Amino acid sequence: MIRSICVAAVAALSVSNPAFAQTPFSGAARAKDGDSLMVGNKEVRLFGVDAPELSQSCQRDGQGWACGSAAKDLLDSLVRGKTVYCSPTGLDQFHRVLARCAAGTTDLNRAMVANGYAVAFRRYSSDYVSAEDSAKANRRGLWSSKFTMPSDYRHSGSSAQAKPVTARKVTRVSSGDWAGRAKANCSIKGNRNRKGQWIYHVPGMPYYDRTRAEEIFCSEADAQAAGYRRAKVS
Repeated sequence: MIRSICVAAVAALSVSNPAFAQTPFSGAARAKDGDSLMVGNKEVRLFGVDAPELSQSCQRDGQGWACGSAAKDLLDSLVRGKTVYCSPTGLDQFHRVLARCAAGTTDLNRAMVANGYAVAFRRYSSDYVSAEDSAKANRRGLWSSKFTMPSDYRHSGSSAQAKPVTARKVTRVSSGDWAGRAKANCSIKGNRNRKGQWIYHVPGMPYYDRTRAEEIFCSEADAQAAGYRRAKVS
């Protein structure tokens, strides 16, 4: 009965992917790092999230701390002694199974982001953006420190060469709060386009008037801190 409930919970997390269909699977699990597991004999990469590399360090209160190892330790604690159920979504470039996984009632993908030990992998999914926003607002995990985005760290090969991210207060106004916008002199429009990219437009840009604002920011720095990039003008 318990197994049936858990399998149903994972099935509810899954999204149909016609390019890759595989039956959900389960087993004892151990963490390889903050976003990958061995579930039985399968290597699994948690879909839609990106955790610090195992070798990655972050800065907290002027001191280095092993944020990559800390992310692995958290994931390991979430699966230790439990049966993990995974619903595949595809394969990554290293032929690992991409999946949404659960340990009991815990959605592992979301838990890693909500606790601040992984970020939403926006390049592939926006499913966990709200969990990241919560972690950032409450300064959990990585967001209590200065850190390099995992993807930047991998591409640079060194955290010293990559641009650090610092948790900071972002001044934003509800897109419907026009009085607040005027009072704060906030006019930068944040919008998620059809490709899932987070773009911001400043007054005077070609598409500014036609852009539907999902968030309003008071400075470009605020928009960038919230994960948006400036619109490209051809």
